[in-house]
Amino acid sequence: MKLLIFGLGYSASYIAQHLQGAGIEVTATVRTTAKAEELGRRGIAARVFSSSYVDPLIADDIKSSDAILSSVPPTESGDPVLGSFACAITSESKSRWIGYLSTIGVYGDHLGNWVDETTPATSEKPRSQLRIAAEQRWLVLGAHVFRLSGIYGPGRNQLEKLAAGTATRIIKPGQVFNRIHVADIAAVVAASLSRPLPGAIYNVTDNEPAPPQQVVEFAAELCGRTPPPEIAFEHAELSAMARSFYLENCRVRNDLIRTELGVTLAYPSYREGLSALRALGEGPA
Repeated sequence: MKLLIFGLGYSASYIAQHLQGAGIEVTATVRTTAKAEELGRRGIAARVFSSSYVDPLIADDIKSSDAILSSVPPTESGDPVLGSFACAITSESKSRWIGYLSTIGVYGDHLGNWVDETTPATSEKPRSQLRIAAEQRWLVLGAHVFRLSGIYGPGRNQLEKLAAGTATRIIKPGQVFNRIHVADIAAVVAASLSRPLPGAIYNVTDNEPAPPQQVVEFAAELCGRTPPPEIAFEHAELSAMARSFYLENCRVRNDLIRTELGVTLAYPSYREGLSALRALGEGPA
């Protein structure tokens, strides 16, 4: 099987590694020639796809690939992949499987209540509305849409933030977030490849939505460190994007990845995930 991945970022890199281990040939797009050359040395055929240059070989990859996965986020101009290749994917691809990595942010604010895949995507944030529009375009093509929660894994977690001195313990009463370990994202995508259901939407998230400060406290406990001081949300110094995450609050169900795809999460909560990362040496020495 040959898989074409548009946008080999953090999550897609782990998906590629997981699927290569299962014998799947992976071709991927990146934004720079330097990155393409680096991937080539790691055995991944890479093409440059950016706003300034599109490798003409991508059109051939679309024709020859058995599966296509996009992790490229939309812009104000729309979905870049579909803007360039929607016609080719529709008329020239032999793909039996198409996937799109989206976000649980499309649900918007539900005041901490539970949502699932049947809940309307009604976020009013501009970037989430772009996501919703992109999802709809991919679904028309028969894509499988994976709505990811807060992604963590090697090199990207609260343990590493503690080591770097950038961990914060922000308190907003009632606020919870779901999370997902990057290895579990890869497992869900692999399961979907084995059990295609065109047009399916899956929440790819852990089993336990939790307050963000609780995760920081657990990470500190694993490291034998005192957690950083509490900061009220109203007084926290956050970027506009980071602050916007706190303006939406919901608990996200993940039943479908278990019942339809047969996935058992390796890291059902942040506790298992952070404990495994700590055992690998992540976090302060």
